[in-house]
Amino acid sequence: MTSERRPLAMTMGDPAGIGPELALAAWRLRGTHRAPFFVLAAPAQLADLGRRLGAPVPIVETDPAGARAAFDRGLPVVPLAHAFAVEPGRPSAASAAATLESIERAVESVRAGEARAVVTNPIAKSVLYEAGFGFPGHTEFLGALAAAWGGRPAFPVMMIWSEALAVVPVTIHLALAEAVKALTRDLIVETARVVDRDMKARFGLARPRLAVAGLNPHAGEGGAMGREEIAIIAPAIDILRAEGIDVVGPLPADTMFHAAARARYDVALAMYHDQGLIPAKTLAFDDGVNVTLGLPFVRTSPDHGTAFDIAGRGVARPTSLIAALGLADRLTR
Repeated sequence: MTSERRPLAMTMGDPAGIGPELALAAWRLRGTHRAPFFVLAAPAQLADLGRRLGAPVPIVETDPAGARAAFDRGLPVVPLAHAFAVEPGRPSAASAAATLESIERAVESVRAGEARAVVTNPIAKSVLYEAGFGFPGHTEFLGALAAAWGGRPAFPVMMIWSEALAVVPVTIHLALAEAVKALTRDLIVETARVVDRDMKARFGLARPRLAVAGLNPHAGEGGAMGREEIAIIAPAIDILRAEGIDVVGPLPADTMFHAAARARYDVALAMYHDQGLIPAKTLAFDDGVNVTLGLPFVRTSPDHGTAFDIAGRGVARPTSLIAALGLADRLTR
């Protein structure tokens, strides 16, 4: 099977969240993205969910090899070994093993050449922690699974991508006080190297333009509002420039995200989570995509959470998941 005809491997996410119903919607709306995929989930649960939502979808139980041929007839579902029983909106640690199995087998499907990329639905870390999950989050878990390719964990980097803006937070899911402590010259350098490499290899940019934000107001105002720009960020930028990477900064974050500023770079590097994700979600709340750089495979995900409060009501919008399918398809063609 040619690369273009291999399907994408989609995980179910937390089965009590909106991931399963978004998977059903993505198949119903397949004409909008034309990216064949299969879901690693429980076939009976998806079939029942479709009926309960009043929008039944034909389910085709299959293995990854048969998924592409089945896609036009129904939603291909590769069954999981771990059984679970959950109600939408009622998360349970009893489903954690199945959630993790879905991710592990999606990655293995790509490694085995049965799928082109991994598209993940949202998980709830708190639910997985109850079951003993030992990683800070989805991204770090995928980095550990990538060790099967090269024998050591990857250095995964989270990028929120849309046509309007691509942004990478250098520190991610940390309290703000901890993020400041965690920010180092080496972390900025390694993150920017991964971004530069993957924007070339995955996105086809010959010379990616990176813009690095300062940490403090007005990028520190020459040290008057903090010295992290002088002691940490500027030295990192000097190293990157010496390596031939096209990078500017540190820039005041409050003037980096208007339209004229965005036209001058391809990716913005933010120093902490909200510094980058507030503009990203303001500009593209419905169609932003979470892309993990630094892995030996393509992984995309919708840029939202499990939304337990609306799960099972049929009101969740599949726009971001469809955008994630489309981007994974684009990056692997």
